[in-house]
Amino acid sequence: MGTNNDGIFQFCRIWWTARKMQGTAYIEEGSQNSEQLLEEEGDDLEFDSNDLEIEGDDPGIEDNDLGIEDNNLEQDKNLGIEGHDLPEGNDLEDNCEQLFDIEYHVIENNRDDATVEDVQNDDFLGKDYPPPVVGMEFESYDDAYNYYNCYAKDLGFAIRVKSSWTKRNSKEKRGAVLCCNCEGFKTSKEAHSRRKETRTGCLAMLRLRLVESNRWRVDEVKLEHNHLFDPARAQNSKSHKKMDAGAKRKVEPTVDVEVRTIKLYRTAAVDPLGYGSTNSNEGESSQHVDRSKRLKLKKGDAQIIHDYFCQVQLTNPNFFYLMDLNDEGFLRNVFWIDYRSRAAYGYFSDVVIFDTTCLLNKYEIPLFAFVGINHHGQTILLGCGLLVDETFETYIWLFRAWLTCMLGRPPQTIITEQCKAMQSAIAEVFPRAHHRFCLSRVVGKIFDNLGTLQDYEGFQRTLNVAIHDSLKVDEFEMAWEDMIQRFGIADNECLRTCYEDRERWAPVYSKDTCFAGISTLLKDGSIQFFNGYVNQQTTLKEFFDMNELVLQKKYQKEALDDFESRHSSPILRTGSFYELQLSRVYTNEIFRRFQDEVEMMSSCFSITQVHANGPLVTYMIKERQDEENLRDIKNFEVMYDKRGAEVRCICSCFNFKGYLCRHALCILNYNGVEEIPPLYILARWRKDLKRLYVPDSGSNNIDIANPVQWFDHLYRRALQVVEEGMTSEDRYMVAWQAFKESLNKVRLVAEKHL
Repeated sequence: MGTNNDGIFQFCRIWWTARKMQGTAYIEEGSQNSEQLLEEEGDDLEFDSNDLEIEGDDPGIEDNDLGIEDNNLEQDKNLGIEGHDLPEGNDLEDNCEQLFDIEYHVIENNRDDATVEDVQNDDFLGKDYPPPVVGMEFESYDDAYNYYNCYAKDLGFAIRVKSSWTKRNSKEKRGAVLCCNCEGFKTSKEAHSRRKETRTGCLAMLRLRLVESNRWRVDEVKLEHNHLFDPARAQNSKSHKKMDAGAKRKVEPTVDVEVRTIKLYRTAAVDPLGYGSTNSNEGESSQHVDRSKRLKLKKGDAQIIHDYFCQVQLTNPNFFYLMDLNDEGFLRNVFWIDYRSRAAYGYFSDVVIFDTTCLLNKYEIPLFAFVGINHHGQTILLGCGLLVDETFETYIWLFRAWLTCMLGRPPQTIITEQCKAMQSAIAEVFPRAHHRFCLSRVVGKIFDNLGTLQDYEGFQRTLNVAIHDSLKVDEFEMAWEDMIQRFGIADNECLRTCYEDRERWAPVYSKDTCFAGISTLLKDGSIQFFNGYVNQQTTLKEFFDMNELVLQKKYQKEALDDFESRHSSPILRTGSFYELQLSRVYTNEIFRRFQDEVEMMSSCFSITQVHANGPLVTYMIKERQDEENLRDIKNFEVMYDKRGAEVRCICSCFNFKGYLCRHALCILNYNGVEEIPPLYILARWRKDLKRLYVPDSGSNNIDIANPVQWFDHLYRRALQVVEEGMTSEDRYMVAWQAFKESLNKVRLVAEKHL
């Protein structure tokens, strides 16, 4: 079942298929045009001769990677996607492509003269150029350039090459940024030119890069312009003039011309027999298939998955799932996510935990889950599924699928197990994200490996002190070396591997990384969303039977905490105005955690200024670590910028937990700051922020000639009204009346055209 956003991808696919079929000569001419443009743009073009540094996230989906089911079950039946309707042998993979969209099926399988004549119709090519989206792929740079140029001409603006880069010691292009020709402003040299100023600082752009499949992928898109479109002026631009010249050389392709498309997904159908195969002759084909490359399902499990998806789609229209097949047509991986999870990610995308506990501990079901943290500090589900293995290829498929569902927006921080394959896949798909290993899992692995040490308890204490009490990198390094020498464990392979990865799990290396209080949930070493519900013996049927109940229980808990936070006043423990201030803003649970910091301000004393550089001042503050042992004192360095009341403590509590520490609060108070600056009051913790769990409606730049975008835009907007209308009886009545009035108005418009 695909999302509505998939309609855009589907439309892109059909349009670009038609454009490619229009004639190879057009593309060849475009190749010369784009290269010439690179030379003519002059100062706007930047060639980087250093090693290639690829920026941006990689939400693109490779050929034959994913599977999407169509929303229309009746159409599915007509296309013959049920297991018993699929052909055998080599035709199986071709039919898997059927499921993506009906239009693609028609173009792919009707390569006759009539089809060629139809797609060459100028009326078709003169409109409906779909807007670019992250993840679109092209066979070449020229294809990508010509597509964006056509899209620009259709809207009424021109483009140019802002920059491009090549690999060192090679002329091979590796990436480029195409921008609106209104980008930037005149340079100082051009300021006195009589030439009319046409640039407005427009930020609309398209970033492309060459990926491992030798395709050009859209890596970043900005659609919004800060100026009106001027089709007449754009028509006379360099890019469009050259495009028109190239368009004159149209050559009708032969009927056997290869139809190229932007392939985003590979589709799948579930075998009702329950063995994870799309082939009805499962008994014959399985003799030649490596069963380790297919999802281990018991008889009837695939039918259970299929029934669950069908059931959820009846009550959750935006429910989305993907299936991945191996080359023989057997099911490998499954991923699903509902609309609430996608919407919640819009509020809580700063920290994501990729939970593979079931895979790590060899559970009956190979379950994984993307988990986030909500405004109450509770875990929320951001997607889950089943994986065949823990290889680089599998993780690449999954992360790209998940990122596509999240509209190409990667998390700021992602926390996972310590796994090389996973680490490589995250670096490929989420290159800008902070990837960190789960600290409690790393420590637990070390303890398990060294459980036979003679002074095991002493080793545990020493390791915990090195990890949690080190405020500076040098302190951690020295403490680690002392521990190695003291216990004679320098040759331990597990310890050596963990030390090599220390920058991904030791807190002292992650002070600039946002964790949103995740450490509070990791004290027991568990990050499972389904903790307490799924164990090693839980079957797939048992899981799906309880899944919706678990989710509803979590949703009800969040709703109850929302109500209590909004309608109750927490008890204050001190006379601090900081405490009173956040009691009115934060949810109850987060405020209680902050209260602990306010209370512990009393253990801080002796503030000393140690350095000053204009408005930037560095203080040293002392804190008693133990009320019974007054000599147990620790120093904390706090920097304070008087210009903007910015404060930063060496303990980095704000990044780790999401609120200021006692040391920072003392410095603010010392400098006469009566309120916590807005910079340190995170929206993610606020109780007065209304969160509508409706998928992001995306850009308001709707192509009024594209019915796919009509549906997508109207549907999402209607869901927002539904969410608001469900909050009270009065709002329900207003929403219901508005829907009735809107429907009557729409029908009146329709009747006028009859």
